[in-house]
Amino acid sequence: MPWVKKFDNDEALAKAMHAFWVHGYGATSMQDLVDCMGINRGSLYATFGDKQSLFLKALRHYDQVHRRAWAEELRKKDSPRRAIEQTFECVIESVLRSGARDGCLLVNTALELSPHNAEVREVVRHGLAEMETFFHDMIVEGHSRGEIPTAVDPVETARTLLGLLVGLRVFSRSRPEADLLKSVARQAKALLQ
Repeated sequence: MPWVKKFDNDEALAKAMHAFWVHGYGATSMQDLVDCMGINRGSLYATFGDKQSLFLKALRHYDQVHRRAWAEELRKKDSPRRAIEQTFECVIESVLRSGARDGCLLVNTALELSPHNAEVREVVRHGLAEMETFFHDMIVEGHSRGEIPTAVDPVETARTLLGLLVGLRVFSRSRPEADLLKSVARQAKALLQ
């Protein structure tokens, strides 16, 4: 009798992504993945490959489903200036309201694995570069709408906003204090004046 897969790939990948997001690559064992995904070890290897292959798939899934979709939603629903401000406010709200301490999988990965793995580094680099582009595009559009002064340099400011966002994500894990997080958001807003 042929082997029949009895699980949904996307659902299993999302569960693996969550495990890596919460615990990190190094602290997530293959047994942890088998347990959280609800599939046997053979099915895991046959479908997703080894731990590193699964991690790369999970990281790309995170980048597509969370980071990229989130930025696109902000771009569509808010004015350019408000989209930038909301980027910071959403992070702070998730930390203060729900106590989320997971940070951002891209940022967590940048700290844990990027220096040691070229494939991982490229996924992280691409995701962070897209966030920088998001900030840049919002500033340029804000110039044209008159809501961000033209004296605000789109390149330098986008890079600084990215640095503040990465720092905010790190603080959200290590020092989730309301005053500290809000001070980062205030600095982001100040850059747009």
